[in-house]
Amino acid sequence: MPYHHGDLRAALLDAAEDLVRERGADGWSLREASTRVGVSPSAAYHHFASRDALVRALSQRVLARLGTLVAAATTAFADPRQRVIAIAQTYVRWAISDPAVSWLAFSAGEPDAPVSPHPHDVLSAELARLSLPAADFLVWAAMHGLAMLLADGLIRFDDDAAVDAETARLVGALLDGLPVQSGPHPQARSAHTERRSR
Repeated sequence: MPYHHGDLRAALLDAAEDLVRERGADGWSLREASTRVGVSPSAAYHHFASRDALVRALSQRVLARLGTLVAAATTAFADPRQRVIAIAQTYVRWAISDPAVSWLAFSAGEPDAPVSPHPHDVLSAELARLSLPAADFLVWAAMHGLAMLLADGLIRFDDDAAVDAETARLVGALLDGLPVQSGPHPQARSAHTERRSR
């Protein structure tokens, strides 16, 4: 008799996320995720054609969760500048609190389906309110760079308040140095922005 799970797809994603936290993005298999859920690999293949497909679906779920998180962080502020800083602070705290999952989210390649809300779109919308629509990749590079330095232990702070303060200082300095975009500028792209423009 075939095994029936209430939501096998979600259970496999949960198992994969746990495995990522335990072993990193590459240290596990679809078979191991299936075993954790209590089903055969063939049952898992009904939902994911391969381990890569499972990883891309997990990336999609994690990015959407992050998009919701950074969007929620903006609601406490009316000032667009402070909203951008709140996005960066939330992003940095998220990345250093769950480094393996955050690394997977951005290394898995473009998810098979659109991510909503995508954290890049949340950031872009707030920068547009500051008349800095072309600054999205600059701000992303700053906050992601700080997060990676912290996650890798290359720089350290005493507590979360210090991390927030340094994130605010970094992003604030970047925003202060950016003129309102009126002339030509390099057009950075990502898989997400290319998909969005199609």
